[in-house]
Amino acid sequence: MRISWIICIGILAFLSAGGCNENPEQKAKGQGVEIWFDEVLHDYGEIPEDGDGSWTFAFKNIGSEPFVINRVRSTCGCTVPAWPREPIDAEATGEITVKYNTAQAGTFFKSLYVYSSATNSPVKLQIKGKVIENQE
Repeated sequence: MRISWIICIGILAFLSAGGCNENPEQKAKGQGVEIWFDEVLHDYGEIPEDGDGSWTFAFKNIGSEPFVINRVRSTCGCTVPAWPREPIDAEATGEITVKYNTAQAGTFFKSLYVYSSATNSPVKLQIKGKVIENQE
């Protein structure tokens, strides 16, 4: 009898939380997020030495006002970001492109910080992978 009450309370708590039907973008908006990234960590996997280290992080303004990306700071000089300089209107999308220098073999895990006039600034983006030495 006691176990059935515990199970019922657990089910009611889960259903009342409403987390199962709410999409992540709506949940983020309810928490005051304005700049929304669908992906904040990109895993390149294995990349050949001197291969293409480019990746694009797509974002959306889910707020009701425009915001401006002031800067994107990388944790090292081997990771170079590019971002739009014009204001991002409400419901508009954009991209931040990251170029990782694949000239040296080895694993990497780098962070970038997106500073903007959005309420959830800064946003941390990360890239990781392994550069494989060319076999000559």
